[in-house]
Amino acid sequence: MLAKRIIPCLDVMNGITVKGVNFTGLREAGNPVELGKRYSDEGADELVYLDISASSEGRKTFLGLVREVAKTLSIPFTVGGGIGSVDDVDKLLANGADKVSINSAALNHPELIEDIANRFGSQVCVVAIDAKRDESGMWMCYEKGGRFKTNKSLFDWAKEAEDRGAGEILFTSMEHDGVKNGYACNELRKLHEILHIPVIASGGCGCAEHFAEVFDSGKADAALAASVFHFGEINIIELKQFLHQRGINVRL
Repeated sequence: MLAKRIIPCLDVMNGITVKGVNFTGLREAGNPVELGKRYSDEGADELVYLDISASSEGRKTFLGLVREVAKTLSIPFTVGGGIGSVDDVDKLLANGADKVSINSAALNHPELIEDIANRFGSQVCVVAIDAKRDESGMWMCYEKGGRFKTNKSLFDWAKEAEDRGAGEILFTSMEHDGVKNGYACNELRKLHEILHIPVIASGGCGCAEHFAEVFDSGKADAALAASVFHFGEINIIELKQFLHQRGINVRL
């Protein structure tokens, strides 16, 4: 059985790490270079850096910051935000990224997934999905940092992304984001059932028990969190020891 992965996420706006609730009310959380090094030293399995304003403002991800973060890391590094072409991916990989996360661009141009997978390999392409339930209870995907609803449903789009060559799915429940009541385990379990690629859980972590829950009942392959790490509520070393004691396979 593959080890479950713990992944801190740095949502970056204008070079500063920020965190909000339900994708709004952002507050500063620290320097992304310093935080990245800290998490790498503490034993995080991977790091995700998302330039959360890039796609909505039409900017390209700040390559200089990516390069500075990558210099401090000894773990895989995923970067997302403002990626719209294989050339963008090429530049990010050249500046230290190991994988890229695409969201809005993939929704609008699904063939981008195939282009990235064909040129760099599926392992490089992480398709991020931000979704929440609509009035009918259907889980629908959102783009541009959660600002606009699309006509794609969570489960159909996740399957299409896999079929087009995505190496992983990063699912963020917008209604769980920042609330700290736990991950969307029911939806994650369904994604696990319909997909053959790893699923990363995001949105809702508030304590170590939530990690155990998402790995057990949610069947997630990895769990991403932000504020609980940024503000010192959970220590990664202690978290892994807790999960190990619960019988969950993690890299100690």
